[in-house]
Amino acid sequence: MSAEWIAGTVRGRLLLERRLGEEPARGLAAQSSFAAAQRLLLASPYGRELGAAQELAPAQRAVAATALWHLRILAGWLPPDGAVLLRAIAAWYELVNIEHHIAWIVTGAGSPPPFELGGLATVWPRVEPARSLAEVRAALASSPWGEPASEEPPALHLALRAGWARRVIDHGGAAGEWAQAALALLVARELLLGGGEDPRLLLALPGVSASWLSARSVPELAARLPARIGWVLHEVERPEQLWRAELAWWRRVEDDAQALMRSPVGSPALVVGTVALLAADARRAAQALAIAALGGSRRMRERADAAA
Repeated sequence: MSAEWIAGTVRGRLLLERRLGEEPARGLAAQSSFAAAQRLLLASPYGRELGAAQELAPAQRAVAATALWHLRILAGWLPPDGAVLLRAIAAWYELVNIEHHIAWIVTGAGSPPPFELGGLATVWPRVEPARSLAEVRAALASSPWGEPASEEPPALHLALRAGWARRVIDHGGAAGEWAQAALALLVARELLLGGGEDPRLLLALPGVSASWLSARSVPELAARLPARIGWVLHEVERPEQLWRAELAWWRRVEDDAQALMRSPVGSPALVVGTVALLAADARRAAQALAIAALGGSRRMRERADAAA
């Protein structure tokens, strides 16, 4: 156990003190307008990035940017192998940047400012100047993300998720199982709610079995999943209920993360738990903003409580 690992995990515990928390998030969601919720959030740790955001989407992005900033701080305290672990999990932010850039290339429509990745970036500095999908594909092919099957947007979409999951499975420690369960949920959506894309494309996702692709219902797919990840679909009977599976995924991640926080100081498991709890809190804060923007709907608050 190195001094850097000890320092990093201690710093991570301090970062967890910057979370909003469940009860304040409920108070945020109970506000009758976005403006009222924003005023409350400005006084929270998320106020650093929130600034003068006057609309929901930029405000939610600011919440995510605050969580990313905390990860960048944490990465600076960890040894090189800890930074690899953190960079793999935090690659989701790079994925978002790349997907917005792809959308801009395809449609020409404006996109939100990219997340500032700092030392957590792996390929974004090479993707950002790309002006064609072929250039994006070439940049990904020579990076840890891996080469997409083609430069078509659906192939890029799947390749990015496959690359993120593979990196988390290989380097993310306890987060690997979460990534595998997330892929199972992705397969359920693409297979049962998708727009007719060739399901064989899903075989590019790590761990996906050909036997999954013949499932015609959520329970049938759940029965074909390995036991270690089948839980993600257990609360769902119909494809239109897959949002419940997403809630179940977040509950499991947060529960597992709480358990990981009982690991010894200096343990990589503490870093994984810290990252997961920071992400869960940011999601909760962003969701509370959305509920307030809808007038603090009781039904939406109940759905948020179900996710807690």
